[in-house]
Amino acid sequence: MLNERKPLNAATIKAMKSGDKDLSDVDENEGLRVSCGNAGAKTFFYRYKSPITNKLCQIKIGKFPHTSLAEARVKLREFKVIRHDGRCPASEQKQDKKDKVIMEKKLSSRLTVADVVELYLSQYIEDRKINGKIIDGARKKKGQDETRRTLYGDAVKVLGDRFAEEITRKDIVNMIMAIVDRGSNVQAGNVLREVTAAFEYSIGLEKFPDEFANPALLAKNSLRQAKVRLTSKKGTRILSDKELSKFLNWLPSSAFTQTQKRILRFALWTGCRTGEVCSAEWEYIDLVKATLHLRATKTEAERYVQLPTQAVNFLKQLRLETGKYLFPSFKTQLPIQQKAITEQAWLMRRDDKMLDIEHWVPHDLRRTVRTGLSRLKCPSEVAEAVLGHARSGIEGTYDLHKYEERCKEWLQKWADHMDQLLTN
Repeated sequence: MLNERKPLNAATIKAMKSGDKDLSDVDENEGLRVSCGNAGAKTFFYRYKSPITNKLCQIKIGKFPHTSLAEARVKLREFKVIRHDGRCPASEQKQDKKDKVIMEKKLSSRLTVADVVELYLSQYIEDRKINGKIIDGARKKKGQDETRRTLYGDAVKVLGDRFAEEITRKDIVNMIMAIVDRGSNVQAGNVLREVTAAFEYSIGLEKFPDEFANPALLAKNSLRQAKVRLTSKKGTRILSDKELSKFLNWLPSSAFTQTQKRILRFALWTGCRTGEVCSAEWEYIDLVKATLHLRATKTEAERYVQLPTQAVNFLKQLRLETGKYLFPSFKTQLPIQQKAITEQAWLMRRDDKMLDIEHWVPHDLRRTVRTGLSRLKCPSEVAEAVLGHARSGIEGTYDLHKYEERCKEWLQKWADHMDQLLTN
């Protein structure tokens, strides 16, 4: 038997003890009950007959006093409206819980931009091990490393923690334009290309809803319509002897880091690409023969760079300061990234710390070496060999003479010429 039927009140509920009979409300609140558990906790619940199964059902409303009597009565009326509509509140509550679990599982499986990037890199671009067997990635080792640096240096840094399916066209456009604004148009194009491919890879694996559209592809179309240049113009900039003299005298006191200054000077001595200089290792330096063995070049052809006396003397001193790499980061001891030089130049221009000559970029120094050799009357085939340019046509197939002795001769003349400019 239940206690005497009378309206519930907070004092009566508070006075309930473990083992007491359930209390029930009356009149319009009939069906609201309070139960006191073994530990003394009081719980509101609604007991009713299901309009669907015609069986007795019970649904929990809340615990007293966290849920007040007034709040319990409001919730009771909501449940009664559902019941009067011919629905079962308990069944719907169970379904809501199931839906919530499904949604939580779905949310927990959502990919972030960092996840999308890593999936693309580890499962497609890079070499991977499957059942003890190494499966080649889509790119060679150098390309794998460069793709990882490209994506993590900008895309993951800016958007990595965001859910990938929430990224919009505008998010991608803003990221790319920030790269363009720092003067790195080519890098912006590389980032956009790789982010587009990373999203496409995950879309192909059905990691997104069917209605999902690649935001990077949408951004690519927007940037094309806006005529934003994401490639480099064909290079024509070279430094005249007068400009080069100013550059050589300015460089030691410039805002470039010590390592960046060394890279730029070494690139001028050798005609190497700054990227090749950045990744150079001592293992491939022969100070006796005065050569640098480049094993991974842009053209994927190995070559020996001849070193002038000035470069050899510089390296002898540098050998005492660095480890595996010629030009490592002081923080990581890994090679510094080529783009760090370009970014530093952009910052210097922004802060009005750049040399007062026409706009130049690091690759212009390589073009300056080639043109400077021509000014010194170096034969064209030798100057091309200095830069490691592959010869085309029949000559490229049959004339494999590498001109190494003549390259050494003319690079020495070039280095001596720069010494004269330095004293002017």
